[in-house]
Amino acid sequence: MSFKSVLQGMKGELGSISRRGFDVKFGRSRSQRVVQDNLVKVDAMKQSCWANMPPELLRDVLMRIEASEDTWPPRKHVVSCAGVCRNWREIVKEIVKSPEFSGKLTFPISLKQPGPRDFVLQCFIKRNRSNQTYYLYLGLNQDDGKFLLAARKCRRPTCTDYIISLNSEDVSKGSSTYVGKLRSNFLGTKFTIYDAQPPSSGAKVTKSRSTRLVNMKQVSPRVPAGNYPVAHISYELNVLGSRGPRRMQCVMDAIPARSIEPGGAAPTPTEFVHSSVDMFPSLPFFRSKSTRIESFQPEPPSGQSEGLLVLRNKAPRWHEQLQCWCLNFNGRVTVASVKNFQLVASPENGAAGQEHENVILQFGKVGKDVFTMDYQYPISAFQAFAICLSSFDTKIACE
Repeated sequence: MSFKSVLQGMKGELGSISRRGFDVKFGRSRSQRVVQDNLVKVDAMKQSCWANMPPELLRDVLMRIEASEDTWPPRKHVVSCAGVCRNWREIVKEIVKSPEFSGKLTFPISLKQPGPRDFVLQCFIKRNRSNQTYYLYLGLNQDDGKFLLAARKCRRPTCTDYIISLNSEDVSKGSSTYVGKLRSNFLGTKFTIYDAQPPSSGAKVTKSRSTRLVNMKQVSPRVPAGNYPVAHISYELNVLGSRGPRRMQCVMDAIPARSIEPGGAAPTPTEFVHSSVDMFPSLPFFRSKSTRIESFQPEPPSGQSEGLLVLRNKAPRWHEQLQCWCLNFNGRVTVASVKNFQLVASPENGAAGQEHENVILQFGKVGKDVFTMDYQYPISAFQAFAICLSSFDTKIACE
């Protein structure tokens, strides 16, 4: 029997459904059972060669693929292997190491994990002035960059929000790709970074109207829409109008100070936590006056920040010939700007020598709307991106 006749026979069986009706005994028509059985057989034939592959051989194949694909876009093959089936996904998750050890950003959760210890990951940020949106890419230039995160600026009467998302097309709190936000105070001198999922066990979600609205909008989110404060950024006021660049300090609530010491460790999430109603506090359906606007989370007092990692901007030197303040960005910054900065561990953490001079995050301008962002352990790409977003905000009281 030819293939054409088989298709005609199946078509005739499907076309007779309306005339014969459904088989009440089995709850479906005979033609449907035939089609389903045929599909099962075809699917079994396609997967048999992979399903019967010995685990040792499969692991060796996946390890070779992971080792050979170092950069994007070829690295998408590793992600494709993880999407074949559950067995492949578990093996790939075991093979692919976190950025701290591999120096590679593979899966979305890598953006929440600390960067490499021995070198910096070089990224750049593109600014779109028309819609107040910022895009983070992994790479050295705009031609071969891999998109990582997007942020959209939202002005409010008392503060400014930067909504951060994994999707460049849908940057909103109601999106399933919402990963966090940056919120400023009225003057733009203090910022709080909120993570959409708990950075560590025991983290407390901030009760707010935004939490309730996002929880109502999301039907089946991949990440929870909570508000967990993970860092506080403050810019020193310049009330006397003295010369010099901005002075900033970052208190990393989710990273201990001992993480920069030899043998220290920073929190490393392994997967996105699925949203659940039980993980959010019970809130009334109607808005109350007390929860209408989320209160700004001030920087923790010095007593409460003990034991936490504190980052400060590296002090620049005055260049007599150029008549400007200078920092060594190793060629990564080419345009002078008040937004440029380098962050190092504060002496309050007990860092000394090389640990104190090691630049954890640097940000600088290279074009009209292009900026470089280089970061390393113990902060993540998400935290580094949020810190850099704070530099874009207008700070009249600091300049």
